[in-house]
Amino acid sequence: MEQEVSAGIQRYVTRANELTAHRRAFRAQVRALKFDTVAVHGIYGVEEAFAAGQGGIVEPIFPSTSQAYRDSDEMEAGLGYLIPTWCYSRIHNPTVFYLEETLALLESYGCAGDASCLCTSSGMAAIKQAIEPLLALSGAAGEAVNFVSAAQVYGGTFQLFNVRMRERGASVRWVTEPWETGAWRDLVDEGTRFLYAEMPSNPQQACVDLAALAELAHEHGVPLIVDATIATPALMRPLAHGADVVVHSLTKTVGAGGFAVGGAVIARHGLASRHLGEEARADYATWLKLWPFRDSGPCMAPHSAFFLLNELRTLRLKIGHMSASTAAVAGFLAGHPRVERVDYLGLPDHPRHRLAARYMTLVDDGTPTFGHLMSFTIAGSAADARRFFDALQRVFRATDLGRIKSVATIPAISTHHQQGEEGRRLAGIPPTMVRLCVGGEHPDDVIADLDQALARI
Repeated sequence: MEQEVSAGIQRYVTRANELTAHRRAFRAQVRALKFDTVAVHGIYGVEEAFAAGQGGIVEPIFPSTSQAYRDSDEMEAGLGYLIPTWCYSRIHNPTVFYLEETLALLESYGCAGDASCLCTSSGMAAIKQAIEPLLALSGAAGEAVNFVSAAQVYGGTFQLFNVRMRERGASVRWVTEPWETGAWRDLVDEGTRFLYAEMPSNPQQACVDLAALAELAHEHGVPLIVDATIATPALMRPLAHGADVVVHSLTKTVGAGGFAVGGAVIARHGLASRHLGEEARADYATWLKLWPFRDSGPCMAPHSAFFLLNELRTLRLKIGHMSASTAAVAGFLAGHPRVERVDYLGLPDHPRHRLAARYMTLVDDGTPTFGHLMSFTIAGSAADARRFFDALQRVFRATDLGRIKSVATIPAISTHHQQGEEGRRLAGIPPTMVRLCVGGEHPDDVIADLDQALARI
């Protein structure tokens, strides 16, 4: 009986291997296409459309919670990870799979090596999934488990690192000037598990020398993790510069329409880590999906994946337009008497402009392009900043960012409120700072709204 079961399982394994090889060959063809073509099609070609979607041109939504099996042999093969399986949508789902493949292809665009992607329920879930396995392994006797991070990160990330990870016994070492690679070097030791940076940072516009930082991380046998939410692969692909893992809040720039919450972990094959096992290093994102992720369950909803897939199709076009508009708005604010300082990497006199221009360019174009996010400080008091903020008529007041509609917030009372006054001082978040994300509107109309609001101070 045992031999009959094994033979039955083997039939499914053989068939699955053939289909996997066929899909892998098609994926290799897709990798050779241009960025916009990859964004539009992903791996959902004509053949896939008829196999999975009855010929539908757009990837179908698979809202079902689980997959049925033809017999016990297929079930055992699937649940034993011997064949690809959807089994249960907490672990895997076809619609989410199409999104994951597209993101992996876009982030590894132009790279010599390949990458895999894991999509999650939110950006914070993506960050947590990416870092926890690196910290979970107990340190050697007397070794203090730590990780090194730029201090200029999203407020939720700061809280996760500064509070939640400390609760787990891992300490964060903050780099206050992350553009200085030497400042990182001084903080890395035998207990360091990874380096982490946000580029460009939200909202301060901090950036790092990606290639130098990746080299430093690899000298110590640890990975470099980069949050590239603001840039997206349309402007910057950290894997091409040596980074090991890229995380995104897909809720933001990728999902500019504002219809879905989601996150992503994209990891290069052959991750640099002296703390992880060989299987995890070989394909970290897939390993996360099959093991830690399935146990914690922060899965993406199929409907969210469907919306995000369709947002991706025009990513480069949207990023190019929004970046050009932001540059115009930043130029206006830089010359306004009621604005003390403008932080936008696209301004030629910004201290990190030249560094950012080395890494942030519009894909397949090569033009230095700096995204849709900026911040500026009001020349006045915190009350003046609120007065300006409350007077906005066209720009939405919201903690969100990366929308097709322009949005603004005061980080000190919203996104970075929870990290406290000392944490905000460390990260460079004064109470007079306003974060602005310019959307798809004509920049003249955004400027007019900012001008009338500034006149209220």
